[in-house]
Amino acid sequence: MKHSEEQISEIASWREDLLKQINNHTKAIEILEKRLSVLDSMLKESSFTKASSLEKSQKSPEEKIPIEKKSIPITSGNDGKIIANAFVTPDQVEIILENDMVITADVPPFKSFFIDRIIGEMKRKDLLDAESGKIQKNSIIDYVINKNGSDIREIIIKNYKEKERVNEIISTAGWSLTRMLENIKK
Repeated sequence: MKHSEEQISEIASWREDLLKQINNHTKAIEILEKRLSVLDSMLKESSFTKASSLEKSQKSPEEKIPIEKKSIPITSGNDGKIIANAFVTPDQVEIILENDMVITADVPPFKSFFIDRIIGEMKRKDLLDAESGKIQKNSIIDYVINKNGSDIREIIIKNYKEKERVNEIISTAGWSLTRMLENIKK
């Protein structure tokens, strides 16, 4: 079947668009793989000791062992710029935004995706586990958003319990913050 010059030109244009998209997605995948590699190495270096076992090993509050915080950079998916740092301890994940990040909590998809869907789903699971007696009610995941005026400065997620949750919290925080920055620029 012969195609007209116009059809061939359009097909060639589609081909170019597909090649550009493949190139863009390849770069994005490379960035994600680098981040994953960094997170994996940091998690391997970190000790994910449950807070409950730390408490049992300590004799008195005065003898508490200081818990070292490891910093995990959270970068923008677009340019790889560090937009926040995550500090993981056995009790919580602190996501502290860089000083030059000016983002309010009402910018999508912070509440709808990160808070309601990601943290909210973890909380719903914990509530069910608490109701069935698998966990104590005071160990249900929770969060605090500290602000400077209306700008988010840090997000603290308490009682994450599982290292898999840490990975999900950090990666979805990075994705959400990147989308929020994009939405601000629109």
